[in-house]
Amino acid sequence: MPLTIHAGHASLAGIRERNEDFVGMVTPAEPELSAKGLIAAIADGVSGNEGGREAAEYTVRGLLTDYYATPETWPVTQSLEKVIQAINSWVQRQGSARRELAGMATTLTALILRGTWYYFAHVGDTRLYLLRGGVLTRLTTDHVWDRPEMQHVLTRAVGLDSRLAIDHGMGELRERDVLLLASDGVWDSISEYDLTHTLSQVAMDQLAAASAAQALATAALDAGSRDNCSALVLRVDRLPEENLRDALSGSQQLPVPDRLKPGQEIDGYEVEALLHASAATLLYRVIDPRSQRRLVLKTLHPDRAADPHERSAFAHEEWLARRVVARFFPQVIVPEQKNWLYYLSTWHEGQTVQQKLDAGGHFTVPEAVVLGEKLARAIGALHRRSILHRDIKPDNVHLGADGELRLLDLGVALSGLESETPVAAPLAGTPSFLAPEQFDNAPPSRQTDIYAAGVTLYRMLTRHYPYGEIEPFQRPRFGEPVPPGRYRPELPQWLEAVLLKSVARDPADRYETAEEFLLALERGPSNPPVQRQTVPLVKRDPAGLWRAVAAVSLVLNLLLVYLLVIA
Repeated sequence: MPLTIHAGHASLAGIRERNEDFVGMVTPAEPELSAKGLIAAIADGVSGNEGGREAAEYTVRGLLTDYYATPETWPVTQSLEKVIQAINSWVQRQGSARRELAGMATTLTALILRGTWYYFAHVGDTRLYLLRGGVLTRLTTDHVWDRPEMQHVLTRAVGLDSRLAIDHGMGELRERDVLLLASDGVWDSISEYDLTHTLSQVAMDQLAAASAAQALATAALDAGSRDNCSALVLRVDRLPEENLRDALSGSQQLPVPDRLKPGQEIDGYEVEALLHASAATLLYRVIDPRSQRRLVLKTLHPDRAADPHERSAFAHEEWLARRVVARFFPQVIVPEQKNWLYYLSTWHEGQTVQQKLDAGGHFTVPEAVVLGEKLARAIGALHRRSILHRDIKPDNVHLGADGELRLLDLGVALSGLESETPVAAPLAGTPSFLAPEQFDNAPPSRQTDIYAAGVTLYRMLTRHYPYGEIEPFQRPRFGEPVPPGRYRPELPQWLEAVLLKSVARDPADRYETAEEFLLALERGPSNPPVQRQTVPLVKRDPAGLWRAVAAVSLVLNLLLVYLLVIA
């Protein structure tokens, strides 16, 4: 589903002989629409010289053309910055070289809509407005002198100085958003109340965008505007599914909040408690004042704010979390406004499996089987979405007071959805839950998730690990797993066989899918799996056995000879 926009513009000279405003827009076809987005721009040439119109037209035309010539690997902000700085140099050189163009300069407000985000670049006193939910917000700041008698004197403009400071901004788009690019001839003569009324008609599909732009320009002239009056109106009709590139781009722009304390607010959400702190992230329980609903807010640790890899990994986690819409996972909540790097999810009363074990809790065999079935269903839901969790363990299995099991923390998860955009995620997993082949640098797979789930169930029942605890940076050697019945003699043989198969050393001996694992747990009592028998060494490797016997015999003979000599 592509990004769909309804747009229209108007530009009137008014009482002036010449229209020094210039408005432009490009709506490319795919794949450029997804790769670079659509661009709209408005410029108002500085009056008082012949170069105002030329500066405005050249700046807009040059931006619309050169933006699409920038590499696709560049972030939107970088592309806009590079192109506008180059245009600024050209405009200034023209103004210096030709007397009739002395002082040649123009304002500029440019808007990019790509994926589910908007980006803007701004210089001067043209403006960008956003109407969302009936509320009008001005997104740009005028670059003019702050004295009342000099409010129309620009402090920044394209071509005014060799060093140009450009304002950049971005935000998430919503369907039915209406955006307005307007010259000062429009916004200086029309109240924000009237702007809101006209744009609301566009949002409710009562007025076409072109008619709204024409109405605003005409109303400004009727209100006594003595300037050129230009407006460009855009309504977002349909948004594409957010792609990973846009999510990563957004993560690099938003600031990371300082460490928050109970009672503080962030975007209107009141912090209630710090739930968890790691080296990379912080989790808070917050309250939504509108609904009084408790939510979980996750953000980067302030110490990692400048780390682009951590930012990318965090954005990737949120991007995946939005796609696992199922009862087995906390659900992402989209805030009304988002000015900081974080994401919200539902909060659920309860505790993790590890918290219950730490508190001395005990899992009966029937409880463990039911939880194992729920865990297998949760893993299956991830795998059907082509997502590998990579960090399944008791700390990440939440037992809700509502009876639901929820799988937490997609911080190191991977999927087949990000093949176009590689993600620099940190190394995954807790050593004791990593499958043996991963210590030989084998890639993660569905069976490595199943292995981790098997170790989780094994630990729930026995408080031990099938191959013993593995310390970080340890290079373990995997022998045969310890049967869980050694720690829990009352375990039925079928359940022991299921657990041992799920944590088999060789991936070929494990369950291939989460559905197969679930079926084994559901049908175990009536259809127990065949327990794998340990094959004696003489059958596994008879030649190796005899070589070992020969080596031992040789050593013993040499030892006897040595003893006879010294005797």
